[in-house]
Amino acid sequence: MKGMPVPIRAHRAIAPFAFALLAASPLLAGPAPAPAGATGFTLGTLHLFALRDMNNVVPNDASVFGSDVGVPTVTKALEQEHAPTDKISLSVDALLVAMPGHVVLLDTGLGPKAGGMLMTSLAAAHVKPDQVTDILITHSHGDHVGGLVTKDGTIAFPRATIRMSAPEWAFMQARGSKALVDAIRPKVQAFKPGAEVAPGITSIPLPGHTPGHSGYEIRSGAAHLLDIGDSAHSSIISLGHPGWTIGYDNDAQQGRANREALLARLAASHERIFAPHFPYPGVGFVEKSGDGYRWAPALPQ
Repeated sequence: MKGMPVPIRAHRAIAPFAFALLAASPLLAGPAPAPAGATGFTLGTLHLFALRDMNNVVPNDASVFGSDVGVPTVTKALEQEHAPTDKISLSVDALLVAMPGHVVLLDTGLGPKAGGMLMTSLAAAHVKPDQVTDILITHSHGDHVGGLVTKDGTIAFPRATIRMSAPEWAFMQARGSKALVDAIRPKVQAFKPGAEVAPGITSIPLPGHTPGHSGYEIRSGAAHLLDIGDSAHSSIISLGHPGWTIGYDNDAQQGRANREALLARLAASHERIFAPHFPYPGVGFVEKSGDGYRWAPALPQ
């Protein structure tokens, strides 16, 4: 692993079966190609990269955002932020952490079967797949675990241990793709929610989106950053209106309660976060704004 390269840009046509993969996951919209990207920054003594995989474009039809308030109300919220009103665009990104003895990847995007660019982005960070030692999964939805395997279904990161919470692994075995579960089973090590999963990285239980959904707090000295997983999806809707129902949540009530509690804590503590579905590179702060919150993107200086 060398240096801190500037973000790269590359394009790849979306695979024709991308929509089939999404149909098997909770995503109700469509994947969209995005340029590869690797944005490097430091956290204490650690080297991190935000890695771009794809985009996900969600129609503003109340199927995902605002099913309890209706399309006109969502449209008004988008208009107030000068955003397109016919759709909500979400990034699909991953996070890489390099430390002595470990190269840790947090989530893997949609994967090559859907046209994901994670491997190109990883190469831009000067990391080869066989250098990754640990993969931390926030949850088992297809846009976070699709990149665990190659196009032909073999393990994409041959030396890596795949870690997810025990409740999430049980959920994935019961509800996930059998082919994917069988492919990764020999590599999976499930952990108790709240456990330390790598040096300086602690899992944070955030159930609701899925039963074993986890965030990951990364610490180096006094510096720290929280990967919030899918606790919030849209930097406009999820932050501005955290009480609105999210169609992606397995348990809407628990997901809402955890989202509201987490955002309140983050705004009060001013802890930097990585949000894999916020605008790339998804690093910054949650700030209080009226009755809700707003996104303040900011890479460490």
